This record gives sequence, C-alpha cells and structure tokens, in this order.
Amino acid sequence: MKYSNPVHRGFFPDPSVIRVGDDYYKVNSSFQYFPAIPISHSKDLVHWELIGHAITESDYLDLSETLDSRGIWAPDISYYNGKFYIFATLRHNSEDMSKSPMRSQLVMTSDKPEGPYSRPVVLPVDNIDPSHFVDDDGKHYMIIAPAITVVPLNDECTEITGEIKQVWAGTGERCPEGPHIFKRNGYYYAVVAEGGTGYGHGINIARSKNLYGPYEECPYNPVLRQTDPDALIQRSGHGDIVETQKGEWWCMYLCGRRNGGNYTTVGRETALDPVHWTDDGWFVINDRKPSLEQDMPDLPVTEYEKNTYYDFSEGKLSLDWEWVRNPDNDHLSFEEDCLKINTQKGYLCDVSAKNTLVRREQELSYAAETKLKFDPQDIDYQAGITCYYSTASYIRFGRCSEGLELVINRNRGEERVTVITDVDCDVVYLRVVVKGLDRSFYYSTDGTKWKIAAKLPKCIYLCDEGVPGDRKRHTGTLVGIYALSGDREESEEARFYYFKYEDQAFM
Repeated sequence: MKYSNPVHRGFFPDPSVIRVGDDYYKVNSSFQYFPAIPISHSKDLVHWELIGHAITESDYLDLSETLDSRGIWAPDISYYNGKFYIFATLRHNSEDMSKSPMRSQLVMTSDKPEGPYSRPVVLPVDNIDPSHFVDDDGKHYMIIAPAITVVPLNDECTEITGEIKQVWAGTGERCPEGPHIFKRNGYYYAVVAEGGTGYGHGINIARSKNLYGPYEECPYNPVLRQTDPDALIQRSGHGDIVETQKGEWWCMYLCGRRNGGNYTTVGRETALDPVHWTDDGWFVINDRKPSLEQDMPDLPVTEYEKNTYYDFSEGKLSLDWEWVRNPDNDHLSFEEDCLKINTQKGYLCDVSAKNTLVRREQELSYAAETKLKFDPQDIDYQAGITCYYSTASYIRFGRCSEGLELVINRNRGEERVTVITDVDCDVVYLRVVVKGLDRSFYYSTDGTKWKIAAKLPKCIYLCDEGVPGDRKRHTGTLVGIYALSGDREESEEARFYYFKYEDQAFM
C-alpha cells in the first residue's frame, strides 16, 4: 500500500514527533494563531487527527499584538516518566536584540498528550527551535539553535542549571536550526536543518560518543534535500526522527508544494520518508531526497474522518479552526443555530482586528462556502468569507452597506475589485472556488442559484514567496470568516450558519 506526501497537508510546519507505545503524537508551529500549538495523533504515521492544542487559555499566551509570522515557532513534543513535555519558541515583535529579547522559550507539561497543559514556564534563552533530550542518567537538556546548543535543565525543566554550550556548529551552511538529538548504539546523533527554510532547505547530521562532543559530520550529508527544481515537493528540511514499535525508522519533516511556479500557497506542510541505516552506522532519509509516493510503514493503517461540513448549530468549534490571534469571547456566541459574531472596531489589515476565524487550506484546489445573515447600515461594517494569509495579504468577499464587495490586499492596502448592488436581502450565501493560483468568488440568495462576482487570476500574494517586501511569511493561506466594524465603535450582529470545505482533485 502506498501513501502520498505530504502526509499532513496544509499549514503544519516544523514537525516534532514521538512514539508512546503504539501511538504517535506530533506538534507543529502555529505562529500568531490561537489556540496555539496543534497536537495531532496517528497510529500509522501517515493519517493524522487533531486532538488538542498545547495553549488554549488566552491568559497563558497573549498574541493580541503579535505581528504576522511571529508568535509560536517550532515546538517540540517529548515523553518521559509518564509526562508529556512541549517546548516552543515565543518569537517577540522585537527586531533588535540589543534593546529587548527577540525570543524566549516556553515549557509546558501534561499527563495526557491532548492536554490540558500547564501554564507555560519561560526560559530566558534568546534563540529558536528548542527540543527536549533526556540522557540515560535522567538528566534533562534543552537542545536549541544555533545548530546544536546544549542547555542543562533541572528535573522539572523549569530552570537552567549550568553553562549553555554549543557542541556542534553545523556544516557551515546558513541557518543551522531545528536541532534534535537522539541516542542509538552508544552514539549521540545530532540532527539540524540548514540552508534556510525556503528552497534549498535540507537536513544534515553528525554524531559523537559524548553529548558535549566532539561531533563527527556524516559523510552522506545532506541526508535530505530536494535537488530537482521542477519537483512538486520542495523546501524539505527541519525533520525529526522516530523509531516504530516494529523497529523501522522514519523521518517527519517540513516541506512545501509548488503551485504554478515556486509559490507555496498552502504553506509549509509535514512529510514522511523512511530512514535507512548504513553499514557504517550513519543514516540517510529515503534516497537523500523527498518522495512524492512511498510504501506505507509496517503499522496498522488507521484513517480518520475528514471534516468537510461545519454546522455551527452544534454550539462548538471543531479543532480545525484557528482564530487570528486571541479571540474576544465576549463578542462571540452560539445561538439560534448559528455562530454569532458581534463586530468590533478594526479591519483585516489591522493586527488589532478581533474574531477572524479560519481553517487551513489543504489542497491546491478546493471550494468553500458559508451562509451569512448580516445587514450592515454603514460602509465600515463588513462580514463574509476570506482567503487569509496575513494582515498584509488577503482576499475578502462579503456584505457591506452597498450590497457585496470583493476586496484584495497585496501588501498595498485594500483595493476594491468589484461591488455588487443587486443584493437587497440580509441573508446571503458566499463561495470561493480555488484552482491552483486562480480564485473565483460566487454569491447566492437562496443557496442553489449561484452568480459569479469575479475571477481573480494568479493570486501569488497568497503564499510565502509572493510579496517580496514582506519580510516574515511562514504560515500559508487559510480560509474562513470575518466580521468587523472598520472605524466604528458600535457593533453589528453577523450570523454564520455553516461553513463547508471540500478539497478538489489533487494537483
């Protein structure tokens, strides 16, 4: 039986994976989105279900002023003596380390993989990509960039107890990050991602008989890198190694799919390939490059139902959904078979905007729609459906005082594409159909007869690479709903009755 990469599709970057018995658990970066740090479960390493988030309480993590693509970076999940640990970098807004820390590290624990997790403890180390390593003597360490830097910790992982020391500097390539250490046959194997998280990303390894080195570099480096510029799977790196209960070894790693050129619209995703050990005690991943199709692991195949229809009348949100930054729950409610959002001051281009609700795009082609009841009395009031990358780049289509408006932001501020004035009822159905880089928007007043509002070709601003002047773009595009008041302090009531998402044919 075969599987296709990526195995966890859409915005699931920087994977960390562990096995506990016959179960596998994975965490991924979440940046400015909330709840933070998605936790996924699998029985076969290929099919994944979301089971929780490491941070679900807003008073545990304030992202309300966090800039795009800051926030939670590269979490790590581990398990020791009946306890789950999650380490993560909190990337602050600062860009000048001489004035204030750019980064700090968070540590959370739980008795259950899905949580709830403890309030994060802050470790004041100003770097990125922490992971947790427990040596044979039970001593705890945080392994962090640059390359392999060892930070000794107390038994609770709440305090630094000794000298912070870089034990391997990497191979000399740029951006030695995403570090992990694991032990096998008396060797400490050091795994780092190098080359930067874009095209040219890869994985290099080294080993030592001592945690603090010296480390010998692998003669087969890079053990994973995409070298074919025309391949669908690109940006392969930032990986974690896991051994199955059957004695197989696998690597889960970050990748990105090309869309109409080198445009990563759905974001960085999670891929899986086998680890092959060499006779001289090294390993390579697959044949040192990512695969598009691969044989399944020797594990019981366990698939999970995909969510395609979200009925807001159920009175809760599934784990697929993310808020752009912390939500304001005082302006949200489930009532009368819908999700009601009372608009608040702000626009989608504002970091301060509240209660934009999105889920991951998972294929390069899909269709999504919602039913909205909203009767704005002022042009500032707006609610509808959005394809959202960041405050600097998005598309929104929805109600305004004149009827319907389609607005784009290409890092140049909002631009109206079209206004439709023949909609005079307060209930409207909105739909987006995505085919590669093209996005078409439709509307209906009865949910059966649809009219096209506009087709937007080559929407390259909805990707990691498509807005050259925007420095940090790490998240990929999500799709969902918004309700805002613009410059108005007063609220209007927006009611969303359902949201439907359906992937189209694989591209």
